[in-house]
Amino acid sequence: MISVEDLTYQYVGAAQPAIRKLDFAIEPGEICGFLGPSGAGKSTTQRILIGLLRGYTGRVTVMGRDLTTWGADYYQQIGVSFELPNYFTKLTARENLTYFGALYQRQGHSPMQLLEMVGLADSADVLVAHFSKGMKNRLGIARALLHNPGLLFMDEPTSGLDPVNARMVKALIKAQQQAGKTIFLTTHNMSVADELCDRVAFLVDGEIKLIDAPRQLKLRYGRPTVRVDFNANAHGLERREFPLAALGANAEFLALLNQGYLETIHTQEATLEDIFIQVTGRTL
Repeated sequence: MISVEDLTYQYVGAAQPAIRKLDFAIEPGEICGFLGPSGAGKSTTQRILIGLLRGYTGRVTVMGRDLTTWGADYYQQIGVSFELPNYFTKLTARENLTYFGALYQRQGHSPMQLLEMVGLADSADVLVAHFSKGMKNRLGIARALLHNPGLLFMDEPTSGLDPVNARMVKALIKAQQQAGKTIFLTTHNMSVADELCDRVAFLVDGEIKLIDAPRQLKLRYGRPTVRVDFNANAHGLERREFPLAALGANAEFLALLNQGYLETIHTQEATLEDIFIQVTGRTL
Protein backbone atom coordinates (compact mmCIF):
# COMPACT_ATOMS: atom_id res chain seq x y z
CA MET A 1 0.00 0.00 0.00
CA ILE A 2 2.84 2.40 0.91
CA SER A 3 6.51 2.09 0.01
CA VAL A 4 9.12 4.57 1.24
CA GLU A 5 12.76 4.53 0.17
CA ASP A 6 15.57 6.78 1.43
CA LEU A 7 13.09 9.51 2.44
CA THR A 8 14.70 12.72 3.73
CA TYR A 9 13.17 16.12 4.41
CA GLN A 10 14.69 19.32 5.77
CA TYR A 11 12.63 22.40 6.61
CA VAL A 12 13.84 25.72 5.23
CA GLY A 13 16.25 27.33 7.67
CA ALA A 14 16.66 24.17 9.78
CA ALA A 15 20.16 23.05 10.68
CA GLN A 16 19.32 19.34 10.40
CA PRO A 17 16.83 17.26 8.42
CA ALA A 18 13.56 16.55 10.23
CA ILE A 19 13.68 13.00 8.86
CA ARG A 20 16.57 11.22 7.20
CA LYS A 21 16.85 8.13 5.01
CA LEU A 22 13.60 6.47 6.09
CA ASP A 23 12.91 3.07 4.56
CA PHE A 24 9.69 1.18 5.27
CA ALA A 25 6.69 -0.41 3.62
CA ILE A 26 3.10 -0.86 4.78
CA GLU A 27 1.07 -3.79 3.50
CA PRO A 28 -2.61 -3.62 2.54
CA GLY A 29 -4.84 -4.15 5.57
CA GLU A 30 -2.06 -3.41 8.05
CA ILE A 31 -2.10 -1.01 10.99
CA CYS A 32 1.40 0.43 11.19
CA GLY A 33 2.34 2.73 14.05
CA PHE A 34 5.03 5.39 14.11
CA LEU A 35 6.08 5.94 17.71
CA GLY A 36 8.29 8.60 19.14
CA PRO A 37 8.53 11.72 21.30
CA SER A 38 7.54 15.18 20.10
CA GLY A 39 9.89 16.38 17.38
CA ALA A 40 10.92 12.88 16.35
CA GLY A 41 9.63 13.32 12.79
CA LYS A 42 6.29 11.50 13.00
CA SER A 43 4.17 14.41 11.82
CA THR A 44 6.67 15.35 9.10
CA THR A 45 6.48 11.82 7.73
CA GLN A 46 2.69 11.89 7.78
CA ARG A 47 2.55 15.32 6.12
CA ILE A 48 4.68 14.00 3.28
CA LEU A 49 2.55 10.89 2.88
CA ILE A 50 -0.67 12.90 2.71
CA GLY A 51 0.81 15.33 0.19
CA LEU A 52 1.13 18.43 2.35
CA LEU A 53 4.93 18.62 2.15
CA ARG A 54 6.84 18.57 -1.11
CA GLY A 55 10.53 19.01 -1.76
CA TYR A 56 11.62 15.77 -0.12
CA THR A 57 14.33 13.48 -1.45
CA GLY A 58 13.88 9.77 -1.86
CA ARG A 59 10.94 7.87 -3.30
CA VAL A 60 7.39 7.40 -2.03
CA THR A 61 4.78 5.25 -3.72
CA VAL A 62 1.19 4.94 -2.54
CA MET A 63 -1.25 2.42 -4.00
CA GLY A 64 1.26 1.58 -6.69
CA ARG A 65 1.80 5.18 -7.88
CA ASP A 66 4.63 7.57 -7.21
CA LEU A 67 3.29 10.15 -4.77
CA THR A 68 4.37 13.01 -7.04
CA THR A 69 2.02 11.77 -9.79
CA TRP A 70 -1.09 12.02 -7.64
CA GLY A 71 -3.24 15.12 -7.94
CA ALA A 72 -6.48 16.11 -6.23
CA ASP A 73 -7.76 12.60 -6.93
CA TYR A 74 -5.45 11.39 -4.13
CA TYR A 75 -7.81 12.84 -1.52
CA GLN A 76 -10.68 10.77 -2.85
CA GLN A 77 -8.65 7.70 -1.82
CA ILE A 78 -7.32 8.63 1.63
CA GLY A 79 -8.80 9.83 4.90
CA VAL A 80 -6.90 11.93 7.44
CA SER A 81 -7.62 12.39 11.12
CA PHE A 82 -5.52 15.19 12.63
CA GLU A 83 -4.76 15.53 16.33
CA LEU A 84 -5.82 19.20 16.21
CA PRO A 85 -8.43 19.38 13.44
CA ASN A 86 -9.93 22.59 12.08
CA TYR A 87 -13.66 23.07 11.70
CA PHE A 88 -16.23 25.71 10.98
CA THR A 89 -16.94 26.42 14.61
CA LYS A 90 -20.14 28.38 13.92
CA LEU A 91 -21.64 25.29 12.29
CA THR A 92 -22.90 22.20 14.06
CA ALA A 93 -21.22 18.79 13.90
CA ARG A 94 -23.86 17.59 11.41
CA GLU A 95 -23.43 20.70 9.26
CA ASN A 96 -19.64 20.31 9.23
CA LEU A 97 -19.84 16.71 8.08
CA THR A 98 -22.49 17.56 5.47
CA TYR A 99 -20.24 20.26 4.05
CA PHE A 100 -17.07 18.18 4.00
CA GLY A 101 -18.94 15.20 2.60
CA ALA A 102 -19.97 17.32 -0.39
CA LEU A 103 -16.28 17.69 -1.34
CA TYR A 104 -16.00 14.00 -2.21
CA GLN A 105 -17.20 12.18 -5.29
CA ARG A 106 -18.61 9.35 -3.22
CA GLN A 107 -20.38 9.23 0.10
CA GLY A 108 -19.51 6.24 2.21
CA HIS A 109 -21.57 7.07 5.30
CA SER A 110 -24.16 9.66 6.20
CA PRO A 111 -23.21 12.32 8.78
CA MET A 112 -25.55 10.82 11.35
CA GLN A 113 -24.17 7.32 10.83
CA LEU A 114 -20.68 8.62 11.47
CA LEU A 115 -21.68 10.66 14.49
CA GLU A 116 -23.29 7.55 15.92
CA MET A 117 -20.10 5.57 15.28
CA VAL A 118 -17.95 8.04 17.25
CA GLY A 119 -20.48 8.61 20.05
CA LEU A 120 -21.51 12.13 19.03
CA ALA A 121 -25.06 11.51 17.85
CA ASP A 122 -26.49 13.41 20.85
CA SER A 123 -24.32 16.40 19.91
CA ALA A 124 -25.14 16.40 16.19
CA ASP A 125 -26.80 19.83 16.32
CA VAL A 126 -24.41 21.46 18.80
CA LEU A 127 -22.07 24.17 17.48
CA VAL A 128 -18.54 22.84 17.20
CA ALA A 129 -17.38 25.96 19.07
CA HIS A 130 -18.78 24.29 22.19
CA PHE A 131 -16.95 20.99 21.62
CA SER A 132 -14.13 19.83 23.90
CA LYS A 133 -10.80 18.69 22.44
CA GLY A 134 -11.86 15.08 22.75
CA MET A 135 -15.15 15.73 20.95
CA LYS A 136 -13.31 17.53 18.14
CA ASN A 137 -10.93 14.61 17.89
CA ARG A 138 -13.81 12.16 17.50
CA LEU A 139 -15.45 14.44 14.95
CA GLY A 140 -12.14 14.43 13.06
CA ILE A 141 -12.23 10.64 12.92
CA ALA A 142 -15.79 10.80 11.60
CA ARG A 143 -14.70 13.29 8.93
CA ALA A 144 -11.86 11.00 7.84
CA LEU A 145 -14.38 8.22 7.18
CA LEU A 146 -16.91 10.27 5.22
CA HIS A 147 -15.97 8.89 1.78
CA ASN A 148 -15.07 5.37 2.99
CA PRO A 149 -11.38 5.60 1.97
CA GLY A 150 -9.16 2.55 1.73
CA LEU A 151 -6.17 4.24 3.37
CA LEU A 152 -6.39 6.12 6.68
CA PHE A 153 -3.85 8.40 8.34
CA MET A 154 -4.54 8.89 12.04
CA ASP A 155 -2.54 11.26 14.27
CA GLU A 156 -2.95 10.61 18.02
CA PRO A 157 -6.50 9.19 17.58
CA THR A 158 -7.15 8.85 21.34
CA SER A 159 -5.72 12.23 22.38
CA GLY A 160 -7.99 14.07 24.82
CA LEU A 161 -10.34 11.10 25.24
CA ASP A 162 -11.53 9.57 28.50
CA PRO A 163 -11.05 5.79 28.88
CA VAL A 164 -14.57 4.94 27.68
CA ASN A 165 -14.34 6.98 24.49
CA ALA A 166 -10.73 5.89 23.91
CA ARG A 167 -11.90 2.28 24.01
CA MET A 168 -14.68 3.07 21.55
CA VAL A 169 -12.27 4.77 19.12
CA LYS A 170 -9.82 1.87 19.31
CA ALA A 171 -12.65 -0.55 18.55
CA LEU A 172 -13.65 1.64 15.60
CA ILE A 173 -10.08 1.58 14.25
CA LYS A 174 -9.97 -2.20 14.54
CA ALA A 175 -13.32 -2.41 12.75
CA GLN A 176 -11.91 -0.34 9.89
CA GLN A 177 -9.01 -2.76 9.59
CA GLN A 178 -11.40 -5.71 9.58
CA ALA A 179 -13.23 -3.98 6.73
CA GLY A 180 -9.99 -4.07 4.71
CA LYS A 181 -8.61 -0.59 5.41
CA THR A 182 -4.90 0.18 5.77
CA ILE A 183 -4.03 2.51 8.64
CA PHE A 184 -0.93 4.63 9.27
CA LEU A 185 -1.03 5.69 12.91
CA THR A 186 1.27 8.18 14.63
CA THR A 187 1.33 8.34 18.42
CA HIS A 188 3.48 8.64 21.52
CA ASN A 189 1.02 6.47 23.45
CA MET A 190 2.66 3.06 23.69
CA SER A 191 -0.41 1.26 25.05
CA VAL A 192 -2.49 2.42 22.07
CA ALA A 193 0.20 1.23 19.66
CA ASP A 194 0.54 -2.08 21.47
CA GLU A 195 -3.18 -2.72 21.35
CA LEU A 196 -3.80 -1.65 17.74
CA CYS A 197 -0.70 -2.03 15.60
CA ASP A 198 0.49 -5.02 13.59
CA ARG A 199 3.93 -3.40 13.43
CA VAL A 200 5.50 -0.39 15.09
CA ALA A 201 8.44 1.80 14.09
CA PHE A 202 10.49 3.62 16.73
CA LEU A 203 11.35 7.07 15.42
CA VAL A 204 13.94 9.26 17.16
CA ASP A 205 15.68 12.36 15.78
CA GLY A 206 14.24 11.70 12.34
CA GLU A 207 15.53 8.14 12.05
CA ILE A 208 13.85 4.74 12.37
CA LYS A 209 15.69 2.86 15.08
CA LEU A 210 13.60 -0.30 15.00
CA ILE A 211 10.52 -1.68 13.26
CA ASP A 212 8.74 -4.94 14.08
CA ALA A 213 5.55 -6.47 15.47
CA PRO A 214 4.89 -5.59 19.14
CA ARG A 215 4.79 -9.25 20.16
CA GLN A 216 8.12 -10.00 18.50
CA LEU A 217 9.70 -6.99 20.20
CA LYS A 218 8.45 -8.14 23.60
CA LEU A 219 9.77 -11.63 23.08
CA ARG A 220 13.12 -10.30 21.91
CA TYR A 221 13.64 -7.77 24.69
CA GLY A 222 11.67 -9.27 27.57
CA ARG A 223 13.21 -11.39 30.31
CA PRO A 224 12.25 -15.12 30.19
CA THR A 225 11.34 -15.23 33.88
CA VAL A 226 8.28 -15.47 36.06
CA ARG A 227 7.93 -13.20 39.08
CA VAL A 228 5.83 -14.40 41.99
CA ASP A 229 4.67 -12.64 45.13
CA PHE A 230 3.97 -15.03 48.00
CA ASN A 231 3.24 -15.03 51.71
CA ALA A 232 4.81 -18.07 53.30
CA ASN A 233 5.30 -16.90 56.88
CA ALA A 234 4.89 -14.06 59.31
CA HIS A 235 7.51 -11.96 57.53
CA GLY A 236 4.87 -10.71 55.13
CA LEU A 237 4.91 -10.53 51.36
CA GLU A 238 8.00 -11.85 49.58
CA ARG A 239 9.01 -11.84 45.91
CA ARG A 240 11.03 -14.29 43.83
CA GLU A 241 11.82 -14.76 40.14
CA PHE A 242 12.10 -18.16 38.45
CA PRO A 243 13.40 -19.03 34.96
CA LEU A 244 10.53 -19.56 32.53
CA ALA A 245 12.36 -22.53 30.99
CA ALA A 246 11.45 -25.80 32.74
CA LEU A 247 9.22 -23.90 35.16
CA GLY A 248 7.00 -26.97 35.58
CA ALA A 249 9.96 -28.90 36.99
CA ASN A 250 11.23 -26.20 39.35
CA ALA A 251 10.88 -27.69 42.82
CA GLU A 252 10.82 -24.39 44.71
CA PHE A 253 8.19 -22.91 42.42
CA LEU A 254 6.05 -26.04 42.64
CA ALA A 255 6.28 -26.00 46.42
CA LEU A 256 5.00 -22.43 46.56
CA LEU A 257 2.24 -23.31 44.13
CA ASN A 258 1.14 -26.48 45.93
CA GLN A 259 1.25 -24.98 49.41
CA GLY A 260 -1.03 -22.12 48.39
CA TYR A 261 1.44 -19.37 49.23
CA LEU A 262 1.24 -17.53 45.89
CA GLU A 263 -0.64 -14.25 45.75
CA THR A 264 0.33 -13.02 42.25
CA ILE A 265 2.31 -14.38 39.31
CA HIS A 266 3.57 -12.49 36.24
CA THR A 267 5.82 -13.20 33.30
CA GLN A 268 8.41 -10.44 32.92
CA GLU A 269 7.25 -9.20 29.54
CA ALA A 270 8.79 -5.92 28.47
CA THR A 271 6.40 -3.09 27.58
CA LEU A 272 6.82 -1.17 24.34
CA GLU A 273 7.93 1.81 26.39
CA ASP A 274 10.59 -0.30 28.14
CA ILE A 275 11.84 -1.46 24.75
CA PHE A 276 11.75 2.06 23.32
CA ILE A 277 13.94 3.34 26.15
CA GLN A 278 16.30 0.38 25.87
CA VAL A 279 16.71 0.71 22.10
CA THR A 280 16.80 4.50 21.75
CA GLY A 281 18.01 5.70 25.12
CA ARG A 282 15.12 8.16 25.08
CA THR A 283 11.86 8.47 26.99
CA LEU A 284 8.52 9.56 25.63
